Amino acid sequence: MTTPIHRRRTAAYVAAGLLVPGAALAYGLLPADAATAPAARPAAGHVVAVDPAVARPVAAARKNLDDPAKKEVAMQIVSAAENSSLDWRAQFPYIEDIDDGRGYTAGIIGFCSGTGDMLELVEAYTNTKPSNVLAKYLPALRKVNGTDSHAGLDPNFPKDWRAAAKDPVFQAAQEAERDRVYFNPAVSRGKSDGVRALGQFAYYDAAVMHGPDGMAAIRSRALRKAKPPAQGGNETTWLNAFLDERVAEMKKEEAHSDTSRVDTAQRVFLRNGNLDLDTPLDFAVYGDHYHIG
Repeated sequence: MTTPIHRRRTAAYVAAGLLVPGAALAYGLLPADAATAPAARPAAGHVVAVDPAVARPVAAARKNLDDPAKKEVAMQIVSAAENSSLDWRAQFPYIEDIDDGRGYTAGIIGFCSGTGDMLELVEAYTNTKPSNVLAKYLPALRKVNGTDSHAGLDPNFPKDWRAAAKDPVFQAAQEAERDRVYFNPAVSRGKSDGVRALGQFAYYDAAVMHGPDGMAAIRSRALRKAKPPAQGGNETTWLNAFLDERVAEMKKEEAHSDTSRVDTAQRVFLRNGNLDLDTPLDFAVYGDHYHIG
């Protein structure tokens, strides 16, 4: 997996033992004029219990990146960086060699002929549908794995990839491999680190560009500078450390040296305190501006 450069592409809460009237009003627990009335203070030494039914929406409002709506946003942000378009579903037929040493880059997540994930995708597709148009390229994909060679793929592999991309079975295979290799492990790691949707997305985007092992290496280096929330660290401090290491990794390769997908996207969300990756989102990648409402 890799990234081309410049491709057109209430919560209710308790403070000092007091339930905030506005939050209670929102849940129908107080009359309409109560939001502006002064709050009654409990007697000294008394603790006001919070009804679990009131507190529950606070937790429910915080969703992980695997929530369907959040996942859709994640796919759009990655597509903006990978394909210069928020329409990630239009990328099933995409294929080209972007001269980054990884052979052909293709599909919704940039599966590469030189890194093994394209081979695994075509194998999975063939296991489900043996008579597909890409099955005949499996021997060649095995041979070119780990190289930038097109041996056995040219001249018809791109044409056949685009033909296969019209098949709903191949589209489903692309989504399944994306989730299995990149999305699900990144979200799981984020949950275990105690980071919210933005942090989970930062892990996922790093895995997309650098591979799961590359993401893990970035995280390991960040651990020398900060701790994730699950280890007692501050979430914002941790994510800044992770993104610092991500940028350092990107700059090691000319093909990844434009770090705007971090600088003018993920950093923007982080500076805004949008740890839950809530919409609307306004960001830029490679100088192009995007809005997700």
